Amino acid sequence: MSTKNIELEAELHEHDHDHEHHQSFITKYIFSTDHKIIAKQYLFTGIFWAFIGGLLSVVFRLQLGFPDMDLEWLRPFFGKWITINGKLDPEFYLALVTMHGTIMVFFVLTAGLSGTFSNYLIPLQIGARDMASGFINMLSYWFFFASSVVMFISFFIETGPASGGWVVYPPLSALPQAMSGSGLGMTMWLTAMALFIASTLLGGINYITTVINLRTKGMSFSRLPLTIWAFLLTAIIGLLSFPVLLAAALLLILDRSFGTSFYLAEIFINGEALPNMGGSPILYQHLFWFLGHPEVYIVLLPALGITSEVIATNSRKPIFGYRAMIGSMMGITILSFIVWAHHMFVTGMNPFLGSIFMLLTLIIAVPSAVKVFNYLTTLWKGNIVFTPAMLFSIGLVSFFISGGLTGIFLGNSAIDIQLHDTYFVVAHFHLVMGSAAFFGMMAGVYHWFPKMFGRMMDEKLGYVHFWLTFIGIYLVFFPMHYIGIAGFPRRYYSFTNFDTFSMFTDLNAFVSVAAIITFGAQIIFAFNFLYSIFKGRIAPANPWRSNTLEWTTPRNPGHGNWPGKIPEVYRWPYDYSKPGAKEDFIPQNIPYSQTPESNLPFEKDLVEKEKAEKES
Repeated sequence: MSTKNIELEAELHEHDHDHEHHQSFITKYIFSTDHKIIAKQYLFTGIFWAFIGGLLSVVFRLQLGFPDMDLEWLRPFFGKWITINGKLDPEFYLALVTMHGTIMVFFVLTAGLSGTFSNYLIPLQIGARDMASGFINMLSYWFFFASSVVMFISFFIETGPASGGWVVYPPLSALPQAMSGSGLGMTMWLTAMALFIASTLLGGINYITTVINLRTKGMSFSRLPLTIWAFLLTAIIGLLSFPVLLAAALLLILDRSFGTSFYLAEIFINGEALPNMGGSPILYQHLFWFLGHPEVYIVLLPALGITSEVIATNSRKPIFGYRAMIGSMMGITILSFIVWAHHMFVTGMNPFLGSIFMLLTLIIAVPSAVKVFNYLTTLWKGNIVFTPAMLFSIGLVSFFISGGLTGIFLGNSAIDIQLHDTYFVVAHFHLVMGSAAFFGMMAGVYHWFPKMFGRMMDEKLGYVHFWLTFIGIYLVFFPMHYIGIAGFPRRYYSFTNFDTFSMFTDLNAFVSVAAIITFGAQIIFAFNFLYSIFKGRIAPANPWRSNTLEWTTPRNPGHGNWPGKIPEVYRWPYDYSKPGAKEDFIPQNIPYSQTPESNLPFEKDLVEKEKAEKES
């Protein structure tokens, strides 16, 4: 960014700042264009959906773990979806699973995680007053909010919410008459997802434009924090893959409502042949998974970027292999687009094509392994500070390793055919994607809460939250690998009619109890979060002694972030524990000339370069 543009941008901000005091509550906190307020809107909405999605999982785990339990006490909440025998209606069970997956993948781990921290950290960490377009940023949130409203209303319609699984495969999702959840609820699901995709695309365009064009003086790409690299690459993935899902949804709407046959062919309902000919439900799978697998990294990359920052800060060490970390994220970005068909090994694809996707799937493990190696070497012999954020980051690395190892089994087409429709798959993606990304989100909340709200969260409650959640997740999903290898099928409403699975009755009940306790642990977080916003200890300006630019702003920065001139950047963000330095951290805005020249030989050259630039 040129000096002239920086000065113009600063001048425009000062003009906006003069009018900030005249804003009403609605314009300042509801329809705000301040990236920090928008980030909080994403965060609160994401937390709301996380509890809704978690509650749904508790309900269907009650059904799975205790099939003989009388659920009559749930009738005030679910009405007719509790049968006269006090059981969960089988179709509603599928609706719960559908909505749980949709909510957690898209509304929590995509919008709640990426929407919150991309919005909050990108301008602060690159040294910008705000996003490239505050208005588009505001629109991105309100499209997400509109999507949330449509999805939430679908719970209360007579035919119930969408019931086609979170992947909504046709023909079940394409035929309104197939089941109750294929009717209006499915239409609302598709409408909500179209709005959600619009939100994601608007946000992604803003993130990419901001990172490329609004970096402060000295903030070269080689000095960007790894969080910003992760958010940038995530936005690129979303911008290229989400339109494909939108196309898939639009074609599905055409099949449902306008008589086309993109996904339908030779369908019989109650012995009557439908007129649809020539379509293929496999086409939908290709379109869906072209987004579906990049979506794994849309969810994971922001969490990995947050983890990089938290681990380096709390290890009091420079991140190991900064360029290798960037290269591995770029490798993941590229490879994520060419492995989608490993979700489709059971569709009868050509074995030769399957072997190609199997090879590409195993190759993508390489950049993932690079990231794990770099995390472990950063932790090795570090002066580790075990904050709640650090514990959640280490927990993410644990899930990334254990869940990633099981992915090697599923990446093998011959083995996947046996495991695909079992609980082994459920356990795998909940560990490597769901739990790891959730832990990245929690690490981010605990780490940047002082900057967001000017107060500290209670550390003791944070430790309790971590250990209950960490242990609980392993107690839920580790047994699922075992029962999955034994052939325990997923998506089944009940297993009581199968003598083959009677030996797993107690283990299934154990998993359900662990799931309920794990969900209960999140209530501790909710209390800590809400209480600390109003009653928490006042936060120091830089409580974690971190190097990145967001900690150079005032404790409660206004719209524009820095009241005066934006800081200039002189160094990378991971100068921790440098030999000869007075402190074990050196912020990015500290010139080399203000630190001891004896640190490293090459720094003498940098000092001379700084002097020459000032003289010129």
